[in-house]
Amino acid sequence: MTGTKNTIRVVIPLTIRKRNGRPKILPPDDTIVRDNRSQDPHVLRAIARAWSWRRQLETGAASTIQDVAAAENISDRFVSRMIRLTYLAPDVLERLVIHRMPPALSLNDLIAVTNRPWAEQVETVFGAEL
Repeated sequence: MTGTKNTIRVVIPLTIRKRNGRPKILPPDDTIVRDNRSQDPHVLRAIARAWSWRRQLETGAASTIQDVAAAENISDRFVSRMIRLTYLAPDVLERLVIHRMPPALSLNDLIAVTNRPWAEQVETVFGAEL
């Protein structure tokens, strides 16, 4: 058989979406059953950093927020804003960290939720889907 090609062409319709400024390749919706929303690693990292900073302040490893900021080479305003994440309700923290449920809010909105009573935080963070 000369002159014929035995080539099989496979076309997979992929979707490219940007998440946090980075492209993410998603498979076709009808081939794989998946959760459309996955936990944002930035949220987990922010919570971990906030608890680390709080622990430093509680144990005396750092005396002030300015000490924490200087050690991390970041602004004290950033530290004081992010450390508010330690005041999330225990139910919210459990769902975010242990069950890896994605929040329905951005990280900045999640920080703003810490001003609300614990009873209101779960519904605000995860939406009406509960």
